[in-house]
Amino acid sequence: MNYEVIVTCAVPGAGDTTSKHPGIPVTPKQIAESAIEAARAGATVAHCHVRDPKTGKGRRDPVLYCEVLDRIRSLDVDVIINLMAGMGGDLEIGPGEEPMRFGRGTDLVGGLTRLAHVEELLPEICTLDCGTLNFGDGDYIYVSTPTQLRAGANRIQELGVKPELEIFDTGHLWFANQIRC
Repeated sequence: MNYEVIVTCAVPGAGDTTSKHPGIPVTPKQIAESAIEAARAGATVAHCHVRDPKTGKGRRDPVLYCEVLDRIRSLDVDVIINLMAGMGGDLEIGPGEEPMRFGRGTDLVGGLTRLAHVEELLPEICTLDCGTLNFGDGDYIYVSTPTQLRAGANRIQELGVKPELEIFDTGHLWFANQIRC
């Protein structure tokens, strides 16, 4: 058995985690404290998402990411920072027979816009979601097209950031092998 492992802690996780437990960190201070606590407990990687401090909903605001990273780095904690870079791919298909009437949960921007905070903060690692997928049970789809993926992979490489390839099915694995990040 191989005892060399990498423990990653996803703080505060993807999707609507805040409604599932009152202890989910929401503010940049809480998220940073949770990442530091995980690192001190043995986590090698802090996979950081940020939230709107008032609503707890996921955000991609570079200011929030900056505060989280500043707090973690100010304590000189030995942890690899992995920033989530998939926000902006949420598409909520419209109800019933009106699929083109996208729902209020839609947050859809281009692949390079999803990397704004990565460009600014240059973490050691950032995510690259390797394809479109159904997200949860309902009318949500996470959209990441081949063109967006190639552009994102190229930009991540130009920045010198290592991509964490997020693969959710075998089609994503096939595509990841095509782009060779």
